[in-house]
Amino acid sequence: MAMEIATPIHAPVTSPASNLIISATTAVETQKKNRIQVSNTKKPLFFYVNLAKRYIQQHNEVELSALGMAITTVVTISEILKNNGLATEKKVLTSTVGIKDESKGKIIEIVLAKSDKFDSLMTPAPEEEAVANMGEKPIETEAREGKKE
Repeated sequence: MAMEIATPIHAPVTSPASNLIISATTAVETQKKNRIQVSNTKKPLFFYVNLAKRYIQQHNEVELSALGMAITTVVTISEILKNNGLATEKKVLTSTVGIKDESKGKIIEIVLAKSDKFDSLMTPAPEEEAVANMGEKPIETEAREGKKE
């Protein structure tokens, strides 16, 4: 009597084609969570500025990348964050693509790190909060004033 060994349905396949698929999925899983791909047509400039602030707050750095005409937008975002003291420039990568890949165009990547002053600049001072809330009365105060009249 010969003994048969059954292979489970979900057994890993070791063919070269499946290895490519596996490596592609791991590349997607390990994609950077602090990367912003900027477009100059989809969202306004300050959407990306505020998003970059949030990413810096969460991950201590942000990577801005763009293609073609959006390169100027990435540079502008970077300059706004640096001039406001929120970020420091860590790395700038630029590249041009050969004639064969001309459809891809030029590429830029700028990595910004959290500045030393970031936390103090992002939390408003008590005086600024008072000015921002000027003219707004707390609900309790309005309720008491309404009862007096």
